[in-house]
Amino acid sequence: MARYTGSVCKLCRRERTKLMLKGQKCLTEKCPIEKRNYAPGQHGQSRRSKVSEYGIQLREKQKIKRSYGLLETQFRNLFDKASRQKGRTGENLIKLLERRLDNVVYRLGFAPSRKSARQLVKHRHLLVNDHLVDIPSYMVSSGDVIKIREKSKKLDLIHSSLKKIKDSIYPWLSIDKATLSGTFLQVPERSEIPLNANEQLVVELYSK
Repeated sequence: MARYTGSVCKLCRRERTKLMLKGQKCLTEKCPIEKRNYAPGQHGQSRRSKVSEYGIQLREKQKIKRSYGLLETQFRNLFDKASRQKGRTGENLIKLLERRLDNVVYRLGFAPSRKSARQLVKHRHLLVNDHLVDIPSYMVSSGDVIKIREKSKKLDLIHSSLKKIKDSIYPWLSIDKATLSGTFLQVPERSEIPLNANEQLVVELYSK
């Protein structure tokens, strides 16, 4: 499967906001956007400031897509799924993104970033309801229990990441650091999800 292999810090600079793609580094002065808060490239500082309506919608879509680490086809397929559900398409889209296993692993604190969480899943370190799942896009449901496999419980990445988070920082999740397990209590409401983005602009973009 295709994947982005370039500098993730350039993605943040392109969107001119922190997408938290490097975990805790994004919260320090080492974050490149703190020093170079302009688009990457030779003409990054001289690009015209006026942006069209389409450009605004595109940037919002790119910001959400890149925050969750998806490629265009994956993101569009998820949008199509959200549009077939009842309710507001934009909110449905964000809820589906939050239900992805790699995102839940990241939210639980087992990994410092979604990219690291995706590696944990693909390298078969996770169990969902005591069954091995190695598909990052797996949709977690209410009541599902996510555990670290017994043979993977000594991984430094997991323990160092857990040390940097508080217990139950999200109301739709519960975590037991002693057993390295967490429960997806319920699908969160849009107002509970810490994502500074306007998903309605994505709906307008794909509706053209």
